Amino acid sequence: MLIDWFTVAAQVLNFLILVWLMKRFLYQPVLDAIDAREQRIARELAGAAAKQAEAGKERDAFRQRNEAFEQQREAMLGKVATEAASERQRLLDEARAAADALLASRRQKLRSEVANLNQAIQKQTRHEVFAVARKTLAELASVSMEASATAEFIRRLHRLNEGDKSRLDNAFASATESVRVRSAFELPEAQRVAIQQAVHQLFASDLPLHFDTADQLIGGIELSVNGQRMAWNIDAYLSALEDEVSQLLRGNDKPPPPGPLDGAAAA
Repeated sequence: MLIDWFTVAAQVLNFLILVWLMKRFLYQPVLDAIDAREQRIARELAGAAAKQAEAGKERDAFRQRNEAFEQQREAMLGKVATEAASERQRLLDEARAAADALLASRRQKLRSEVANLNQAIQKQTRHEVFAVARKTLAELASVSMEASATAEFIRRLHRLNEGDKSRLDNAFASATESVRVRSAFELPEAQRVAIQQAVHQLFASDLPLHFDTADQLIGGIELSVNGQRMAWNIDAYLSALEDEVSQLLRGNDKPPPPGPLDGAAAA
């Protein structure tokens, strides 16, 4: 078989031209496209890696913020719980203090009411006792008792202290009206004369004595001149005793004022 070298050469030339053309117009663009695609994929991968790293940073930051928030929440819950417990204790203390104050007020009020009731009972009892005593002594009074009262009255005139004697001296010296002498019963003439003589002897007075009776006097005699009074009677004694009892019941340590039995008293 004969070989046509011209044809072989022409085919080889055509093949080489085809390879050059394919490389020039086909393979190179494909390679360039592949390179471009690889570069784009590489850029996208790099971008994805960057985004993934950023996402990781954001995740870590979010986790840190979440942990900080949890810590703040726990701290705030603890603070609120502490404040609530403190407020609860304060309210309990205030309520307890208010209850104690109310209880103390009620106790004080009750004590005051009991004290007032006791005072009222004591006062009423005291008045009743002395009223009965006055009534009993008034019923037992007699003329003979008035005679004894006259003797006791004259004796007390002679035993006046200097102050009472001086006041009565001044009263007699400045008196322009008669001297008044009162008794529960009408005094006999002898007792009137005895009183007149005692007054004249003690006070050097010639003023007449005016005698009259007074139902409120119990077994005693009262002399009054120019606003000054000298008295001895059972009613005055009971009044002084009643005042002393009242002071003792009130717990008063001060000594009672001198009663009618201790000398003259101002009107």
